[in-house]
Amino acid sequence: MSTRTAGPTGPGSAGTGSPWRNWAGNVTSRPVREVSPASAEELAAELRRATRDGLRVKTVGTGHSFTSIAATDGVLIRPDLLTGIRRIDREAMTVTVESGTPLKRLNVALAREGLSLTNMGDIMEQTVAGATSTGTHGTGRDSASIAAQIRALELVTADGTVMTCSEKENPEVFAAARIGLGALGVVTAITFAVKPVFLLTAREEPMRFDRVIAEFDQLHAENEHFEFYWFPHTDNCNTKRNNRSAGPAAPLPRLGGWFEDEFLSNGVFQAACSLGRAVPPAIPAIARISSRALSARTYTDIPYKVFTSPRRVRFLEMEYALPREAATAALRELKAMVEGSPLKVSFPVEVRTAPADDIALSTASGRETAYIAVHLYRGTPHRGYFTAVERIMTAHGGRPHWGKVHTRDAAYLAEAYPRFAEFTALRDRLDPDRLFANDYLRRVLGD
Repeated sequence: MSTRTAGPTGPGSAGTGSPWRNWAGNVTSRPVREVSPASAEELAAELRRATRDGLRVKTVGTGHSFTSIAATDGVLIRPDLLTGIRRIDREAMTVTVESGTPLKRLNVALAREGLSLTNMGDIMEQTVAGATSTGTHGTGRDSASIAAQIRALELVTADGTVMTCSEKENPEVFAAARIGLGALGVVTAITFAVKPVFLLTAREEPMRFDRVIAEFDQLHAENEHFEFYWFPHTDNCNTKRNNRSAGPAAPLPRLGGWFEDEFLSNGVFQAACSLGRAVPPAIPAIARISSRALSARTYTDIPYKVFTSPRRVRFLEMEYALPREAATAALRELKAMVEGSPLKVSFPVEVRTAPADDIALSTASGRETAYIAVHLYRGTPHRGYFTAVERIMTAHGGRPHWGKVHTRDAAYLAEAYPRFAEFTALRDRLDPDRLFANDYLRRVLGD
């Protein structure tokens, strides 16, 4: 056995191991022990051991969730040894990858093989299982979340069964486990659909808020991938349109790309956020300067170099998925709320879209979706802003991102998701004793 174990192992030592903290620093827990299994079989043995010890189990990737979805006072599974590509099937155009593989490594490895995912989020630090289990998504008119690109997955259930799930094999589990919240078992491998690597042309352009809102449906319809950022306390937005290109490749110049993506978007922005936290009345002026700092630019590159960018400034985030037709009204209400309140908001508001999909607890399940995400610099009081935003989003039938700050519970979510009962019934079947439970899952799924 090559499993690594750390921390006390006795059943009476709950919460006495090394503390765990998420990326944003807003969630901490103290598991009894941490283990790093190197195979599905080793993982199954650890689950049986935890059951004997009377301990709950959670798996954690890179900790990029802002909720306590991965927190546990029992056994913390780290997938550090479950990494790498198992196989590439060029006939089926799929890649099977171990669950702990960071998206960054997967993207680079696929590009080396002349392949790519169809769509992805705007960062790639997460593990593939962590990203898909919480519903990580990018923006797309036709191509959906990372989880919607899954063609099969390997799941270890509470009793140690290693289960393969796809549309043909255990289809009822596949329908739910692609975004399983860690509630159905531990994902140990994922098979993704892939495409021959392609080029995207990114067109970034400043635009006024009223124009973006007026043309939102048109911008969505005319572009394969459209998103924009609105800077609170201003009327300024930055838009981004990504569309497939026949080439040739024209990547960002090394110095120019570093200046905008690292120096301005991370270095200068970090300093601006720190100043705003220390002197909140300065935030509107900082926002006006920040919103004018990024100029229009166009470049063409392979997908992961267009979709993703570095995010080194730490923050807290809330994101809600709305019916796409409700997006513009909600954004107008959000802008009016900020302008009519004493709130000082240092981070831009991010708006993306997704087509409807067929995953039970996907935020885009069964409906065309727009995502509205709000952020605040880490250490800034967030409750007033997030509470006001959440009130607007829930009034429009919003579904909270599973890995981002929200206060919704099972009663609300059962109304928001038509297939909620399907998911909880499957959970009852696969984990009747709640081996994978924690406080977060008790709140959002019930017990």
